[in-house]
Amino acid sequence: MLQNTGKLAGCTLFITGASRGIGKAIALKAAKDGANVVIAAKTAQAHPKLPGTIYTAAEEIEAVGGKALPCIVDVRDEAQISDAVEKAVQKFGGIDILVNNASAINLTGTLETSMKKVDLMLGINLRGTYLTSKLCIPHLLKSKNPHILNLSPPLNLNPIWFKNHTAYTMAKYGMSMCVLGMAEEFRGSIAVNALWPKTAIQTAAMDMLGGSDIGKQCRNVEIMADAAYAIFNQPSSYTGHFVIDEDILKKEGIKDFDVYAIQPGHPLLPDFFLDEAPEDLAKYMEDHGATPAFQKGKASEGNLGGPIADTFKAIKGVLNPDVIKTTQGVYKFDLTGEHPGVWHIDLKETGSAGSGEPPIKADVVMSMDSADFIKMFTGQMKPTMAFMSGKLKIKGDMTLAIKMEKMMALMKPKL
Repeated sequence: MLQNTGKLAGCTLFITGASRGIGKAIALKAAKDGANVVIAAKTAQAHPKLPGTIYTAAEEIEAVGGKALPCIVDVRDEAQISDAVEKAVQKFGGIDILVNNASAINLTGTLETSMKKVDLMLGINLRGTYLTSKLCIPHLLKSKNPHILNLSPPLNLNPIWFKNHTAYTMAKYGMSMCVLGMAEEFRGSIAVNALWPKTAIQTAAMDMLGGSDIGKQCRNVEIMADAAYAIFNQPSSYTGHFVIDEDILKKEGIKDFDVYAIQPGHPLLPDFFLDEAPEDLAKYMEDHGATPAFQKGKASEGNLGGPIADTFKAIKGVLNPDVIKTTQGVYKFDLTGEHPGVWHIDLKETGSAGSGEPPIKADVVMSMDSADFIKMFTGQMKPTMAFMSGKLKIKGDMTLAIKMEKMMALMKPKL
């Protein structure tokens, strides 16, 4: 791992979304040098499913030698950002580094993505990055070695990275376009760069998309923190780069990357927006004995068989009033492959599950290969990851696919 040099001692970092995950890891890395960190994030009270708050992050930062200023900030709110920037300048005397880390993700197609979610992603990823940069730049211009670092990908215009989640790609690429424009606009004054991981990073978001078993295919957040630290130690003339974490760390002399692996030696899942197509990633993972997270399902003819019926028997065993109350949705499954057929789960009225059309109109229709259906209901694949990789086609309410995961968690011990 990259050793701290102390070069960030006394520097002030303004980091959005720093209460957990990569943002907090970057904060802690800088804090070990004795840096000041403004934790600009929304979580002020403990979340039932996500770890950490701005206050617990502040405690961790101060425990390793840094100074912290926790600020409640929704990056869509100009007044909240402005207030946090003003407090940072008053407390620490200025701002030296801005990290635009806050991001929202929803991996759904055009027809399945509500405008509320489109506005959320564009508001946080694109507008929030632009606005936070705009408000911090007057102070960054006064710094001796100012940096803006956006956690966003290279601008890969291959259509494969648009077709399954156009809105998310637009929003994420908006952050990257801020790098492209601001790096040139402030060349000679502020370093503006992007950082993106070569492999999947284990965070709460990744666990949500890929399930708890996805961890062994990931690296930890420390690799991104080390890469960010390496960028911050560059002069302000180092600008306009779309940096990949592993690449810059190799230039820093790091040779052992197993230290960053959740499970050393296990094949790693390449991240979005890089050169490999989803289908190639799947083949790579299969060749190395891992469960591919990106793969197009292939339909084939077959007969309805026991595995699907057994799965629905297990589903019936976990249906209860609480699951029905919290889900409130009717599912239709149109299965292809070895065991084709139509099945349903009524989690709105009757609480029934079995073969054939649902008793009332389905709220969501999920089309997929029968083998992937079994994987999904045995916890080997999350609906969101199946959809993202093209294995699952969804018509209707995408949120119901996520709600269904509670039922899947109950089923896992029974299968």
